[in-house]
Amino acid sequence: MTDVPAAQANRTVSLAEWEQRWHDNRTTFHLPEVHWLLKANIDKVINGRTGIRFFFPLCGKAVDMKWLADMGHSVVGVEISEKAIRQFFEENNMTYSEEPVPAIPGAMVYKNSEKNISIYQCDIYSFSSSIDGQFQGMWDRGGLVAINPKDREKYAALLTSLMAKGCRYLLLTLSYNAELYAGPPFSVQHEQVQSLFGTSCDLELLYSEEGMPDRRQKWGLDHLSEDMYLIAVRNTGN
Repeated sequence: MTDVPAAQANRTVSLAEWEQRWHDNRTTFHLPEVHWLLKANIDKVINGRTGIRFFFPLCGKAVDMKWLADMGHSVVGVEISEKAIRQFFEENNMTYSEEPVPAIPGAMVYKNSEKNISIYQCDIYSFSSSIDGQFQGMWDRGGLVAINPKDREKYAALLTSLMAKGCRYLLLTLSYNAELYAGPPFSVQHEQVQSLFGTSCDLELLYSEEGMPDRRQKWGLDHLSEDMYLIAVRNTGN
């Protein structure tokens, strides 16, 4: 397993717990506006292209999805919480359809055809490129830091398998002393990101700053860094 801090290596949060957080409105991780780091770095992801397909792992009800769709891109998200998905469409005044996903027992997909947004309600590890193809762009604000640390290789392998040729993936992580806070969100160090994605992708650290003083104090941390990476599929020349 990738070198996960011992204090968090066996920490697990069940899908039911995540659903309960949404049910209880314990969703301080949700942002009511488009993340400023996405705005600041979107050109690096789009890279001169138009109408690209974006993937949002563990998307919640991120308004970033509508922002990208308004720019003419299409969006596919995966989220376990039905409440979060319905709130996304309703709070953005978007009509939506819902239908089962035959390839994933118990899963549903919610769609707004006008904006070309689809959100799958399922365990992310049930999703694959055979369900809805591959993607030219990804935005991961809270996925890697939310999944159970023991599942990081599986998560990275899934995202890598969803990357089309030329895919550019923006990843936002947090790093802190894992001995002081159990998570989630979990601490992800630079070397872990390199280990997870560096074999097949080129990585660039776009941003790394100490921040979130309120959360740092609440979680009893001595430091808390937000780190933004641009992960690009390596051109093999084939």
